[in-house]
Amino acid sequence: MAVANLIHVTDQDFAQEIEQHQGVALVDFWATWCGPCQMVAPIVEQIAKDYDGKVKVAKVDVDENQRITMRYNVRSIPSILVFKDGKHVETVVGAVPKAYLVEKLVRHLS
Repeated sequence: MAVANLIHVTDQDFAQEIEQHQGVALVDFWATWCGPCQMVAPIVEQIAKDYDGKVKVAKVDVDENQRITMRYNVRSIPSILVFKDGKHVETVVGAVPKAYLVEKLVRHLS
């Protein structure tokens, strides 16, 4: 399912898409073989819809983008990182409920 506000970023465009983004961005570090990642995927998609225009939502495949994965010390997946004005401000590791993710996200929207 394609979600308009959900982008896939790579080692090559992460700096441009996330680190140079003004505002809040949520980045889901995941892999196709990761069961908990598949559980979180619909939550991330729903957040992309709910916060369209307020939050940039991106996904990074850790198998294909190891440089950026190592740079942010992602050792367990899913790891969801929140950025504000290009700076890493929050990390959530594991399959968590939508309400928990939203709580971590909204504190950076004001």
